[in-house]
Parts: sequence; structure tokens; C-alpha cells
Amino acid sequence: MPRKTTELTARTLRALAHPLRMRLLELLRVDGPATASGLGKRLGESSGTTSWHLRQLAEHGFVEEDTERGNRRERWWRAVHESHRLNANQFAGDPELAGPLNAYLMTALERRYEREVRFFGEADKWRESWGDAPNFSDYNLSLTPDEAQALSAEVDALIDRYRREPREGDSTAVAHWAVFPRDHHPEQP
Repeated sequence: MPRKTTELTARTLRALAHPLRMRLLELLRVDGPATASGLGKRLGESSGTTSWHLRQLAEHGFVEEDTERGNRRERWWRAVHESHRLNANQFAGDPELAGPLNAYLMTALERRYEREVRFFGEADKWRESWGDAPNFSDYNLSLTPDEAQALSAEVDALIDRYRREPREGDSTAVAHWAVFPRDHHPEQP
């Protein structure tokens, strides 16, 4: 898979704004090529359902058929991009995109929460090999919009420095990044 990030457009946001499609894409990105039936078993879905959603992802450029694997009966799929980026402000105020944007954001946040909860539930298994490396930070900064944009660009550049082909002994590490303004209501905690 090429190690690149794609920017979501209105068209691709609509296609990806479905919880099952987001899970399918995540599995293909993290675990590599798979069949619709294999993905269906992992997610508790029928192969017909996963196959239909994979075709939708393919139509919008997220996945493609892995022609080096399988045969006429077995169709393998792989992710086209390593990751994607969303500039939510690009879609703000567009009533036609409010539903897809909300569905995408809610699913992304739910997946983030699920992955972090799962890690904490399995932390003992990682303690010896990863030690103090896992980090969960929360910062409140005083920033202008331009500074927030610059900070995001710097974080993206830093993450790009660590991207490489997997090597023996590597683990897939999840890195989340978000910066957004917080409404300040002194009477609320």
C-alpha cells in the first residue's frame, strides 16, 4: 500500500460516513488485504453485506481489488491509502453534508474511544514490551486559529517523519490528533 494520506472531499465523505465502511477500511489499513467473507466473520456481518460496502469503498477510491491474491471465487481487497484527513470546516454550513459529517465524526470518535478502552483492558500484555511508551495526553492551550493550524501542520510533519514500512518486531501504534476550540462557560465544569 502506498504510504500516503488522502484528503476527504464532499463525495468521499458521503461514501465513508458509514460505521461498517469505516471499520472495513480500518481493518484493511491495519491488517492488510482480506476477503469480504473474512472481514464479515471478523465483524459479525454477512459476506454479502461486507462485499457491497467494499464495492462502495472501491467506487470512491478507498480500496481496490488485490489482483495478486485469490482466484475467481475469492476476491481480495486492499486499502489504497494509509490514512485520510478531514478538514471539517470545509463542510461546515452545508446542510447536505451535515448528516454525513456528523455520522463520520461520531463514528470516528466512537472508534477512537473503543481502541483506547481496549488498550487499557489489555495494558498488562503490553507493559513488558512497551514500558512507558504509551502516552495519553490532554492539553489546553491558548491559540489563535492560525497557531492551531500551524500546530496541526507541525504534528502532521512529525508523524510523517516516523512513517516507514513495517519491520520485524514492530507493532501498529495508533496516534490520534485533534485541535479545536473549547467554549468557555465559567459556570460549567
